Amino acid sequence: MFHPLSLFVGLRYVRSRSHRFFVSFITWVSVLGVAIGVAALIVILSVMNGLGGELRARLLSLAAQVRVNPAPEAAAPADWNAVADRLRAVPGVTGASVYAEIQVLAVHQTEMLPLMLRGIGADVAVLDPVLVDGDTASLATDPGAIVVGQVIAMQLGLVVGDTVEILVPVVGSDGVPGASLREFRVAGVFEAGLPDHDANLAFASLATLDALGAARSGTAGVRLTTADPLQIPRLRPAIEAAAGPGLAVRDWTQDHATYFRAVRIEKTMMAVILLLIVAVAAFNLVAMLVMVVNDKRTDVAILRTLGARPGEVARAFLTQGLVIGWAGVVAGVVGGVAIALHVGELAPMLERLMGVRIMDADVYYISAIPSVLEWSDVAVIAVVALVLTALATVYPARRAASIPPAEALRYE
Repeated sequence: MFHPLSLFVGLRYVRSRSHRFFVSFITWVSVLGVAIGVAALIVILSVMNGLGGELRARLLSLAAQVRVNPAPEAAAPADWNAVADRLRAVPGVTGASVYAEIQVLAVHQTEMLPLMLRGIGADVAVLDPVLVDGDTASLATDPGAIVVGQVIAMQLGLVVGDTVEILVPVVGSDGVPGASLREFRVAGVFEAGLPDHDANLAFASLATLDALGAARSGTAGVRLTTADPLQIPRLRPAIEAAAGPGLAVRDWTQDHATYFRAVRIEKTMMAVILLLIVAVAAFNLVAMLVMVVNDKRTDVAILRTLGARPGEVARAFLTQGLVIGWAGVVAGVVGGVAIALHVGELAPMLERLMGVRIMDADVYYISAIPSVLEWSDVAVIAVVALVLTALATVYPARRAASIPPAEALRYE
């Protein structure tokens, strides 16, 4: 069967067992190093994707995916429910509900704490995924019920069933500022795992905030939910058109841009750091091939005297290096994908083996290691690793091609 000379010789060198022990050891170290580096990259980036998704889910469990509020210097609509009906008809929008917010002061015994009181109507269920204790359903039926963040409860010494006084700033008809005091019952305590929510946010019914004067001294608007929060930038033109003039549209990608920019930067830096493992393995591949070239000087000289061109010799060692390096890449991709898809099952086994909790619930808000495998990340990692290992074969191949046949055979 016909084979190109360079491919035949390169594959023959890969299968050869006549290498010295140290050369063979370096070969296996190179393959293992590439495989470990690629697998670590895939697993870590998958975990970072999972953490980013968990952060996004927690943010969106309390924050609006899209908010529609009066534009600066514009008057608020007379009927927010009509605005919500128009927005609910936009393709891709799955829900629209009126909300209100007002800055208040919470007082319990001798402790006082400023917080944002948010009135919610039909979307009371958004609190359920992050509820630690209590019953959010009472918000819809009890005008005196309130749900507070866990940090607020700790700072004020509140538990479910306690009462808390809410001091609301108001402006009288004569323009004189004042305050009204109202007593609420703590119906629940939520924990989103985000300081901006747990330490600053409380929920009451929308009717309660209307009675407190939120329409005059606070913020009112419409909160939207969509089928896919990641597609909201594409839906913005339709939402803005449905909202009409005088209303401003703002989505979660703008409200929480800092969080996700930090996650992206951390993910990028982690990828660069772990990519150094593959780079070190590529250097090992260079060292291994250089030693193989020195070991095969006589073979190279014989090939040259039989008519092999320098390019064919170079391609033979390129073939050997690529097969070894790419074998490590394939092994790393297979191992990394397998681990990333089963992190949830492997983490408890590792915890039992080591006798430690990786994500201790007393320390972290997330007690399980999330993992989301994105095939685009796998493809990028594999391509970069393949390129690095390919570049590692260039110098040894050129060195093999430059061996003078007469010099190599002089003392043989």
